[in-house]
Amino acid sequence: MPRKKKIEIDSKIQEKLDYIGLNLEKIPKILKEYTEINFRTLKGYDEKKYKQYRFIPVKDIEILISPTNRMESIKEKYEKAMPLCFYLDAKNEENILNYTQFLNMLNKVNIHQIEAVEKEQKKLAKESPFKIKFTGNYLWQIYYSETSDKYFMIVPTEDSDYSTFFYLLKKKIEGKPNDKIFVPISLVEYEGKILNKEEIKDLENYLWVFTKDYPLIYEVWNKKNEVSLNMIGETEVYEKIKTLYKVTLSTKKEATKFYKLVKALFILQTELPHYFNFETNINQEAALEFYLGKSNIKYEILPEFIMEQYLKSVSLKNKATTDLEELTEKMKKLKKETQDLEEEYLAKEKQITTFLECKKTFFGKVKYFFKFGKKSKNKEEKEPEILEKKEEIKTKNVKPKKEPIKLKEKSYTLYELEQSFKELETKQEEVTNLAMDINALKLKNKNLKKKIENASNYIEEINKHKKSIFEFWKYSNKDAVATLDEGEEEEINVKKLEKVFNYEDDFEDFGIETDKIQRNKLTDAELDSVFIASTNILPLLNRIHLKIAENKEISEELKKLKTAKENEEDGAEDEEEIYDIFGRIKQTNNQERTIGNKTHREQPRDKFEILEIKKGTKGIELKRNLEKILKEIKKALKKITLEEDMYVYKATSEELAFNTIEDVSLQAEEEIKQFLKNEKQPGKIYLYKIKLLKGTNYIAFSNIIFFDNKNMTLPVGMNLSSKILVNLSDIKQNEKNIKEINKLEFEDEQDDFSKILINQIEVIEVK
Repeated sequence: MPRKKKIEIDSKIQEKLDYIGLNLEKIPKILKEYTEINFRTLKGYDEKKYKQYRFIPVKDIEILISPTNRMESIKEKYEKAMPLCFYLDAKNEENILNYTQFLNMLNKVNIHQIEAVEKEQKKLAKESPFKIKFTGNYLWQIYYSETSDKYFMIVPTEDSDYSTFFYLLKKKIEGKPNDKIFVPISLVEYEGKILNKEEIKDLENYLWVFTKDYPLIYEVWNKKNEVSLNMIGETEVYEKIKTLYKVTLSTKKEATKFYKLVKALFILQTELPHYFNFETNINQEAALEFYLGKSNIKYEILPEFIMEQYLKSVSLKNKATTDLEELTEKMKKLKKETQDLEEEYLAKEKQITTFLECKKTFFGKVKYFFKFGKKSKNKEEKEPEILEKKEEIKTKNVKPKKEPIKLKEKSYTLYELEQSFKELETKQEEVTNLAMDINALKLKNKNLKKKIENASNYIEEINKHKKSIFEFWKYSNKDAVATLDEGEEEEINVKKLEKVFNYEDDFEDFGIETDKIQRNKLTDAELDSVFIASTNILPLLNRIHLKIAENKEISEELKKLKTAKENEEDGAEDEEEIYDIFGRIKQTNNQERTIGNKTHREQPRDKFEILEIKKGTKGIELKRNLEKILKEIKKALKKITLEEDMYVYKATSEELAFNTIEDVSLQAEEEIKQFLKNEKQPGKIYLYKIKLLKGTNYIAFSNIIFFDNKNMTLPVGMNLSSKILVNLSDIKQNEKNIKEINKLEFEDEQDDFSKILINQIEVIEVK
């Protein structure tokens, strides 16, 4: 019988085998043993959505290898999977292909990739990341079979990253009984020791109402096998400024309190949206908090909060009852007035109609003259009688005032609070409807009075010609007799609503129109100067504007500019020669750039050129140039005004004095992002929301500010910035509304274990 040829192993593969401690000639017992796993794949589960993270003993994890890729369904991967031992056996001819596949996988992995996994697991053993999930999260395809009470890992052979597989294999070979790995478990439900599945589902929906973002909720086990429920999500804290939050619930009691709090607030906000609108914020631990106005609503104060709101609803109900009684009485009087006016008007209308009919015939004219010859009781004679009747009706209809609602001496439930506010809502709707009816009746009475006045004038005109039958005859024979004027329509003063700029809807059009205007109205010197205002030179420009700039700081700025220029040039030709020969042309005009998916061939503006920075430039020269630039900026600002009201935002590390020229953003979130990017340790942040009225002078940082347009190829719009330049001295400060918010940031966004920073932001609204 021919001897089977031994498979030669490459030296690089052997190095990796040595690193993980695997001798293919002598497979460890732990890798040969295999327990049959019964696993029922579940339909409708998302493999990428994890619900459990655990520390699992390495020895308890079976390894299966599947000739599939990671993106295939679990059903496909599981059905084709085979135990690891079938891939390590080169002696059995049936397994040769599997053995070769294993070597191929080992060939693709790098030792440093396995070391990176090991380093990550060491960190995870000490602390879990803020977001729970980590960089290599998706590579761990570990499942749990409830039937077999066994964990197993499926390793797809068609993947490109096998680092987690070989790390686990290395750990199994080392055979340390206490070794554990922290990994997500795929396709498992919540165990429910903190909150059950239904309660967690409720929390997801409740939190969405307040944050407009579904949280990721994980059950996380620590090394001691203690479980906690972790909720990580994003919430809006102010005008699209969002922040991450994390709620960690370590005990059932703690979780029940949080669940009841969120449920109570959810019921109030969804059932009584006109009265309750809770806002969110985070505290210094990044935990989610709920506010009604400036009150922080916690579980511990819920009974007190419910009592307070119940008392408020009762007070408002009593007021609504009083208003309803007063309006009802007013309505009765108006109805009686309407009735009297209608009777009076009908009588006059009847007389006028009779006249118009009678004037058609001879006998009719005579009949009308004698029938209406004597004047009926005038209004003055009737008034005492009418007043007497009114007094009688008033006396009869006087009702005793309703007693105010009495409070029980007890704590009130959420149900009672809800019912109380619904009763209030019903009463306030009645008050609103009755007030609208009263206004309609007032208008009707006003028109009736006008009609009566017109009818009275008409009848008076007829009566002027009733001195004799002959004069009346002559008057009634006229072809054009005075006509009855209609009642006048009431002029309702409606305040005209002014359009206010909306970033999402209006920014693109605003950018295009403003860029066109600036290209036409601003000179090259003004455009260059505004460009300087878009750089970090603006604070120095403001100090010159306020006449407080010192020679020392100008010299320091010049030094920084010279250093930056040298770094930018990085080995270019002698600068004197470049300036002398080419002026501001440093590149050929055919170089293409892209702005807003459109290509162009324009030169970017150069602050060193505009400021005339050379090796020999002195501080006094820089100061003169900055003064000249400031003058050009002020000239440019006078040329363009806003076509509508607009809110702008400015983030600072100190309070604004409103006497400077500032670059302000059209979007709050973008302004905060940019500020945090530039300020490494910002401390307290002030965010100003400033209302600019229609007609305010401004310059937008549109495309023409950043590039010239010598070749006429520059795209129109504001693709490079969402900021505008305004002189805050022109802003009237009528009102300030202060609100405190917190925003979470990571020291290093690329590091799962990065330290978190909670930035305190004081929002100041200036209108």
